[in-house]
Amino acid sequence: MEQHNRSSLVEFVLLGFPKVGHVRGWLFVLLLLAYLFTICGNMLIFLVIRLDAALHTPMYHFVSVLSFLELWYTATTIPKMLANLLSEKKTISFAGCLLQTYFFHSLGASECYLLTAMAYDRYLAICRPLHYPAIMTPTLCSKMAAGCWTCGFLCPISEVILVSRLPFCGYNEIQHIFCDFPPLLSLACKDTSTNVLVDFAINAFIILITFLFIMVSYGRIIGAVLKIKTAAGRRKAFSTCASHLTVVLIFFGSIIFMYVRLKKSYSLTLDRTLAVVYSVLTPLVNPIIYSLRNKELIKAIKRTVFRKGGRASPTHH
Repeated sequence: MEQHNRSSLVEFVLLGFPKVGHVRGWLFVLLLLAYLFTICGNMLIFLVIRLDAALHTPMYHFVSVLSFLELWYTATTIPKMLANLLSEKKTISFAGCLLQTYFFHSLGASECYLLTAMAYDRYLAICRPLHYPAIMTPTLCSKMAAGCWTCGFLCPISEVILVSRLPFCGYNEIQHIFCDFPPLLSLACKDTSTNVLVDFAINAFIILITFLFIMVSYGRIIGAVLKIKTAAGRRKAFSTCASHLTVVLIFFGSIIFMYVRLKKSYSLTLDRTLAVVYSVLTPLVNPIIYSLRNKELIKAIKRTVFRKGGRASPTHH
């Protein structure tokens, strides 16, 4: 009977941004511009780092991987949001909803691990500078990046399997801007306490452990920076970490409040607002944060974009 009930519900309705009324067109334009800027900004950073030999260092390798990840992270949700803003029929298939949830969480978990790897890289560079070149080799960088992706894509499998076995029979309107575990669980017509507990355990492990590791790394980094005698030296050392720390605080600040909780939902408006922060705002500001605060990257962008004929190779001073 449960299988019949679940299979009878073949699609969901994504309510997205309800009650936007006459501003729907403006919201579409803003979201489209944000998405285009996110794609262009992250693609530019990824290509510049890959093409400019001066940026072939561990720190920029991780930044390029993060930019590449953000391209896929936004692609899982924003195109569907845009389509729903234009369409009266805001439906998504059951399988499509599960796939969107899986890839969104897989890429989100991968980003948690990648930001942790970036914090470890900065810790080694500042706290153990003499050992840094020997430890953070190109091979280790590649293995760490691959490990972040692999672990990220393995993490949500059990959650997706548990949700796929739930019966959904009747009300099919998802009170969210994209498919996600909390709003899906609220539609199931059986007790979902096990799912909520499993989600909490997995999210708490991924998010809190990685965030704790990052904070410990930065605690040691700050301690090492404060020991530098000159103000210029302290400023230079911390400037390499400021961009990464800003991204960490924005991203983790929103996902901790959203996913590390045992309640299914606090407020629909709050949940949607937080979802916009970590699904749209964070990928949008990453290129801004990493480019505007990084003179070396800005120079590399100028070299790459305005490269002419015989001036193809980067200039070293």
